[in-house]
Amino acid sequence: MVFLSWSRPSPKDQKDCINKSGSFNYDAKYKGATAKPFHVLKQDKDLSKDGFLINHSKVMVGSGSDAYEKGKTALKTWRHFGLNWAFVDPNTPIENGVKFCVCVKEFVPWLRMPLQVVYVNETKRRNTNVASFGFGGGTLNGHLLSGEERFSIEMDGNNQVCQDLV
Repeated sequence: MVFLSWSRPSPKDQKDCINKSGSFNYDAKYKGATAKPFHVLKQDKDLSKDGFLINHSKVMVGSGSDAYEKGKTALKTWRHFGLNWAFVDPNTPIENGVKFCVCVKEFVPWLRMPLQVVYVNETKRRNTNVASFGFGGGTLNGHLLSGEERFSIEMDGNNQVCQDLV
């Protein structure tokens, strides 16, 4: 099942996609896999054996607590999908188990691709500025791809803030 729209998907269209999507479209043994550090994922032979490709991108977006908090707010309001050709309803909460719909404009039709928040991780080391916030989205039936993505923002001990995507 593929979810298509000829015009920009409405909230009703997105809800319909989510309601019809059902469960994850990949093996349950991989649920939450992207919560692992990138170097661990890269060495996981089962992932590559089962056809999963690991795509990683880490980009410095600023420095200091303000940059980290702005990045965290941007993730929580889906600004990383705030494009003319892709979006997620910005009111969708980032909470375990919440289903959401990524809408993508592919040439003429819009694709509606259902996912579910698999995990939410937030850490802050005491007496340091080291912090991270991230979540994983797993693909559901009706999504054109299969697997998970991690969206995260991190501040290291040098106050550098990076967006990290796996």
